[in-house]
Amino acid sequence: MSPIDFDIAHMLAGLLVLISFLELYQDRLYALLNVYAAHALVLALSVAWQAFIQDAPHLYVTAVIALVFKAAVIPVALHRIIVRLGIHRGIEKVVSIGMTMLAGMGLVALSLVVMLRVTQQAGRLAQEDLAFALSVVLLGLLMMVTRRNAVGQVVGFMSLENGLVLAATGAKGMPLVVEISVAFSILIAFIVIGIFLFRIRERFDTVDVQVMDSFRGEHR
Repeated sequence: MSPIDFDIAHMLAGLLVLISFLELYQDRLYALLNVYAAHALVLALSVAWQAFIQDAPHLYVTAVIALVFKAAVIPVALHRIIVRLGIHRGIEKVVSIGMTMLAGMGLVALSLVVMLRVTQQAGRLAQEDLAFALSVVLLGLLMMVTRRNAVGQVVGFMSLENGLVLAATGAKGMPLVVEISVAFSILIAFIVIGIFLFRIRERFDTVDVQVMDSFRGEHR
């Protein structure tokens, strides 16, 4: 494997981390969905490149799934859900953007320190890609806990799952059956989430989880 192969693989994985920070920075739902589509597009490119340098044709299937469903179908469907529900286009945050970005940088540093130590016996490509993948996973978790809007939390969950796919492909890939089952599980989860959002909007007239939490005391 040539040095340029490593450089391109690490550039794509690092770009995923950068786009995760862009997701944390967004304060409008449409912008967040557009950035998530870019996140999924880069994931598809990263997986396709891993398929090429690992000579693993089954990973091309994963890349196509990421491109079609994650980068196109899911963002478009979420756009339509937002329009259909008349959801407020701003994203309510638990903490300020500045504090969130600082926390994100701390999580990336932690990921690099931990993964580079525990994967010392792994190959150089897998070692560094796993560190980037853990960063994407933790940034997705951070988005989920710092967003009060349910749609923002859904995007955080899907970004987290992108990190898991990156980790699997960087570690010489998952079996094709597992990849397809994961893709269909995510698709089913997305359908359930869409129905769930419709029911929330119908019942509470909002998808702000803090507002919904205030209803608990009214029914006791």
